Amino acid sequence: MTLIELFILAVGLSMDAMAVAICKGLSVQKLKLRHAVTVGLYFGGFQAAMPLIGYFLGRQFQTYIERFDHWIAFVLLGLIGANMIKESFGDAEECDCSFCPKAMLPMAVATSIDALAVGVTFALLPSVNITAAVSFIGVITFTLSAVGVYIGHLFGAKFKSKAELTGGIVLILMGCKILLEHLGVLERFFALFG
Repeated sequence: MTLIELFILAVGLSMDAMAVAICKGLSVQKLKLRHAVTVGLYFGGFQAAMPLIGYFLGRQFQTYIERFDHWIAFVLLGLIGANMIKESFGDAEECDCSFCPKAMLPMAVATSIDALAVGVTFALLPSVNITAAVSFIGVITFTLSAVGVYIGHLFGAKFKSKAELTGGIVLILMGCKILLEHLGVLERFFALFG
């Protein structure tokens, strides 16, 4: 997986967290830097830890699923992306204005469950440096979540659904790319038109 692909995947994964961060920014009367840092640390930390856990789980079962691993990656990324797109058209959710662990922990876990499935996908791909991948995902999510708090505070809810929609589309496209690469479609396409 190239650095550009990893960046695109990290941005796609972080859109769910950014959408919730925008919501947190909406809920704050007087925004402080510590609010943005707290949200970034929770979401970035969990978004980095979950793919690592998924990676180790995926490695345990890799030999059993090697023949159809590309289909698993395609289906997982497609389902996660479709769910994010569906959520982008749903009703706006209420957001708690608290930044205490009791309020932040469930949101951090909920927004990073899809990263667990992506970690399983990483285990099935031969060209993934898991340390670099989880670090990159964590840093991108931290940054976008912290920025999301400010966006929510300044502009309101109009960017929340756009972030979820964009993230969903990116994840579906990444799943399609993995499947097409494995089936050799992209290689034949570039040989024909390249």
